[in-house]
Amino acid sequence: MTPVLEVIDLSHIYSVGTPFQHAAIEHMTFSVQRGELIGIIGHTGSGKSTLMQHLNGLLKPTSGKVLLNGVDIWKDKATTRSARFKVGLVFQYPEYQLFEETVYKDIAFGPTNMGLSKQEIDRRVRQAAQFVGVPEAHLEKSPFDLSGGQKRRVAIAGVIAMEPEVLILDEPTAGLDPEGRAGILKNIEAYRKAKNATILMVSHAMEDVARMADRLLVLDHSRIRMDAEPSEVFRHAWELEQIGLSIPQVTRVFLRLREMGISIDSSVYTVEQAVRELQRVKGGKHQC
Repeated sequence: MTPVLEVIDLSHIYSVGTPFQHAAIEHMTFSVQRGELIGIIGHTGSGKSTLMQHLNGLLKPTSGKVLLNGVDIWKDKATTRSARFKVGLVFQYPEYQLFEETVYKDIAFGPTNMGLSKQEIDRRVRQAAQFVGVPEAHLEKSPFDLSGGQKRRVAIAGVIAMEPEVLILDEPTAGLDPEGRAGILKNIEAYRKAKNATILMVSHAMEDVARMADRLLVLDHSRIRMDAEPSEVFRHAWELEQIGLSIPQVTRVFLRLREMGISIDSSVYTVEQAVRELQRVKGGKHQC
């Protein structure tokens, strides 16, 4: 099966030929299957933002390729333009990019630029608003009258309304309270299931990304350090901390238990896994 997205030996060098020349990403290779949710984690300066901007053609590689459904997104201008609609990118704090008079017009901005009919734009706007939990009554309001969490939802809806095959989110829950964070993550998962969408999510909220992701890409100094399922990545918790990343709180607790001599699997990363592991350990002792 052809991956929906494939990155092949991708490198990007800023300020080539100047004293400020530096490599933001180097020789990255990975692929993403349709419907996968990939978490991207890494310390500040590891290359996360540069990588994201390559995936929908905002940046052109210094070397290497990005393939969308097997086609190089830089094949020609038409292909690059099409890729920017098929790979939707939601930047961190996207609510700062809202600018239209009404919520409806803000969500409709992308579909309008796609040249769609008014009927199709209306369908997409209302469906996208529903996915992210924006009430129908808010569509005619000014986005600037909404709360921070509501503005975030509107901004995400504006990208979802283009119905991208791949949705990339940069810190989608940054700055939100626990209730707002949980709501946004629930909306993202609902969109993924309804559309079988492929999602790449950059986040420092390790508990969130670990719980939702099928795989984690760990970036370190412009390269991919790990590419594996969360359970495998968190088996290397000490290594993650060495490169400046936090680990889920529950993983930290279980590492401490292991250090105290308790025979326990320290790669757990959700409360549910922790409960099962504690029950297993307790059951084993009882049998002894």
